Amino acid sequence: MSPLAAALADYLAVRRVMGYKLERAGKLLAQFVCYLDAADITTVTVDHALAWATLPADGSVNWWAHRLSVVRGFATYLATIDPTTEVPPSDLLAYRKRRATPFLYSNDDIAALLAATQTLSGPLRRSTYQTLLGLLVVTGMRIGEAIGLDRSDVDARAGLLMVRSTKFGKDRQLPLHASTTQALTRYLTYRDRLFPQPETTAVFISTAGTRLRYCNVHWTFQKLIDHAGLEPRSSSCRPRIHDLRHSFAVHTMLEAYRSAADVQAHLPLLSTYLGHVHPANTYWYLSAAPELLALAGQRLEDLEGGR
Repeated sequence: MSPLAAALADYLAVRRVMGYKLERAGKLLAQFVCYLDAADITTVTVDHALAWATLPADGSVNWWAHRLSVVRGFATYLATIDPTTEVPPSDLLAYRKRRATPFLYSNDDIAALLAATQTLSGPLRRSTYQTLLGLLVVTGMRIGEAIGLDRSDVDARAGLLMVRSTKFGKDRQLPLHASTTQALTRYLTYRDRLFPQPETTAVFISTAGTRLRYCNVHWTFQKLIDHAGLEPRSSSCRPRIHDLRHSFAVHTMLEAYRSAADVQAHLPLLSTYLGHVHPANTYWYLSAAPELLALAGQRLEDLEGGR
């Protein structure tokens, strides 16, 4: 192991003890260290960092900037043990992070998407994706949280789902509607009959009996989008699996407005249910829905009229 590789192992270990997962960053930094080792480079410099970060040559500036920011964190750590290390300036490849415009799924969109699961090959695959997407629709879970579920995380009797080691390293319990609990129970019974001895403790399994992989789920989801006939609404508004989470948040608040509930009291509950650390993140989920903004405006007008 080269000195840089050893330093990288120490850096990742320290950061992960602090609660950072660094899954993508760890892979990128391993590639960066391999790049330096192959060139017999033992010290990180701005020129070397920039040369690696701007690969591939036809990549986007945002991608280059992300790669450089990952190196910057590692270089900052290295500078504490090797004063010859150069830390790339934060404005060297400046970029403006842009959020994608959420694709808010209508009830018809969701019905078409679930119906499209019947086009998948094999009964286990069809049942797995129908149940997985249904769970995302009614809970707003992140896809990583859903495919990370184990059998022991499902408490059908209490109607609870335990979501562990979330994006921010926290666990949370999700109360489920009785129909959702029943759907999960039916799926588990069915998959046990089709695959009685899977190789994993996961709730959702592949046809090989293994836990679903993130990349394969996204590839399958795109196939389902195509079969369902869901088209992008603009260049920045394309149907993504993460938008099921946005849609859950918006539909939840729409129901609160329509039922004349205390919306301000609902927001912290929704934020907790979604697993957000800061309520501001939940507000972003809600800001892109014209129908929701219209209801909020109407309620404000009603309050003003009442005064």
